Amino acid sequence: MYKSLKEACFEANMQLPKLGLVLFTFGNVSAVDRDRAVFAIKPSGVPYDLLKPDDIVILDYDANVVEGTMRPSSDTKTHALLYKTWQDIGGISHTHSTYAVAWAQAGMDIPIFGTTHADHTHQDIPCAPVLTDAMIDGDYEYETGNQIFNCFADKGLSHKEMEMVLLQNHGPFTWGKTAEKAVYNSAVLEEVARMAYLTLQINPATERIKDTLRMKHYERKHGKNAYYGQGC
Repeated sequence: MYKSLKEACFEANMQLPKLGLVLFTFGNVSAVDRDRAVFAIKPSGVPYDLLKPDDIVILDYDANVVEGTMRPSSDTKTHALLYKTWQDIGGISHTHSTYAVAWAQAGMDIPIFGTTHADHTHQDIPCAPVLTDAMIDGDYEYETGNQIFNCFADKGLSHKEMEMVLLQNHGPFTWGKTAEKAVYNSAVLEEVARMAYLTLQINPATERIKDTLRMKHYERKHGKNAYYGQGC
């Protein structure tokens, strides 16, 4: 019943090491089947070179295992809560990629300095504050999801326009219409994080991109009159 979902999840996970976004067993990708109200996720602690489609675990939105013999990712409850709350997303990716984690460890939003960033989102990439002690000592992975929601509410962000976030002292989560798009967003986030870091090394006083140029690049790709690409 879940063969195609497992294969899609497996293929998305295998992109992480190919793109240089993970080492060893770091990171995970999940993919959802909205018709069946389940999602697939990488099993915990399994090296990518040993991972097989049959290893992928199927769960419901309350993180209950529906199919699979292996323990799911330790981040499963975060994925489950995001799927349950944001019902229009189809995939989630979590990595510990170097530059994105560096910004997360610094507890800083990634400033929007140029058009590469603006092609994907027209705002700074947010860094959610570190969880409170009560959240950490409680249902930690579930509360990680809540902290993402808190951050977006506090900053007035839409998860449809901002498909990525940093968790302070932790790392990045990204999402999209598919698991493949979530992985794409992980790669974009890492590259934008690297560019922003290098920009500040060259000129620590660099100002953010001017508003007209920022919105021009975002709207030509995502606006109602978008003209980037070949269309349908």
